[in-house]
Amino acid sequence: MKKPLTALLCLAVLSVPAIAGNAFVDAEDSIEYRQAAFQLIRHNVGDIAAMVKGEINYDAARVNKRATALATLTTLPWEAFSVPGADKGGNAKAAIWQNLADFTSRSEKLIADAATLKVAADSNDQAEVRKAFGNFARNCKACHDQYKE
Repeated sequence: MKKPLTALLCLAVLSVPAIAGNAFVDAEDSIEYRQAAFQLIRHNVGDIAAMVKGEINYDAARVNKRATALATLTTLPWEAFSVPGADKGGNAKAAIWQNLADFTSRSEKLIADAATLKVAADSNDQAEVRKAFGNFARNCKACHDQYKE
């Protein structure tokens, strides 16, 4: 009888974040999560940028790997901005929460740009990758200019 009760208690405890609507323990947890997601995005963007700029040899397989990662990673940080208190830390400007519709629109565009970059990487056409990456990077920078300290 003890095992079913323990299992039920564990299930109840593990379900709390899902019931609350997100996977975060508190605002600090959400801030750490979004910063980690953005660091992974930064790493993958930096690698592609170095190849597109000719700083390192272009490697289509590596670009494809990075673009695949970006197609997933760009979907991750956004829910972490909706946690109560998430506006009280990190390097996000208050303008995010003052202009949430614009911020959300930019995040959706970044996700779409990452998907376009992935399609370009799948084509193995370096010119298409360069064009798609340019659009992705411009959107990234514009959001940083507006919403990042």
